Amino acid sequence: MSSARPLVPALVILAALGAMGLGPAPTWRPLDPDNTLVIDTTKGRIVVAMRPDFAPKAVERVKLLAREGVYDGLLFHRVIENFVDQTGNPNNHDGGVSSHPDLPAEFSFKIAPEAFVKVRRASDAQEGFIGASPIGTPAPSEGNRPATAPIRAWGAYCPGVAGMGRQADPGTGNSEIFFMRAASRRLDHDYTVWGKVVAGLDVVRAEAVGEPPEHPDKMLKVRVMADLPAAERPKLQVMDEHSLAFGKIVAKVRAEKGADFTVCDVEVPVRGVN
Repeated sequence: MSSARPLVPALVILAALGAMGLGPAPTWRPLDPDNTLVIDTTKGRIVVAMRPDFAPKAVERVKLLAREGVYDGLLFHRVIENFVDQTGNPNNHDGGVSSHPDLPAEFSFKIAPEAFVKVRRASDAQEGFIGASPIGTPAPSEGNRPATAPIRAWGAYCPGVAGMGRQADPGTGNSEIFFMRAASRRLDHDYTVWGKVVAGLDVVRAEAVGEPPEHPDKMLKVRVMADLPAAERPKLQVMDEHSLAFGKIVAKVRAEKGADFTVCDVEVPVRGVN
């Protein structure tokens, strides 16, 4: 990828505000109960903010299988250090599928140019966030499209990103899901992104490693947050990626990383609330 361009003016301003201790307090948003997955595992809880705007069919399938109880008790059957945790196959092996038809590939989606917060611009691409999820897009000048025209985007496989497993055919996603232990951008454009871990990345990285693991961990219970009693729902808020506070975080990390900076170097903060 081409070298990053200098900081966009908005981030330069944010960095200056941060240095002066100015700017409003962080803005926080609650999780959407209808699009949050709560996974209780043998190593702890993983909370995933699902993205139906990225992959509506994949999110619909994950929610359906959770509500059918298909995911309850399934093993993390393939776990590779510094790569992925795979689970979701009813037979606890690669290639297992649910009773539902395979899904089409949802490797990219269209967004309005203002729908995401840009954190990196290069001559050949842009990177940024929608909610807590990292994405990539082509360069603004590609195709000489109007500035207001929708642009193609794709999920960036950074740590904590949730993807749909598949076989060799791109249209064979079914029930298998995986969670990134570390960044692996070679998966971009090639596997459907359906969400982002907003709590429990430490749990993802704690699952027993192996192909298969000698003593595999499992998903004990998988539920859509909206189906939980209010008292049992995770009490979390995600920082608004459009906020000045997040802009200052980006500016700081980018200044530290320099030309090596990518969207995977930044996490949108999450906090617990009473």
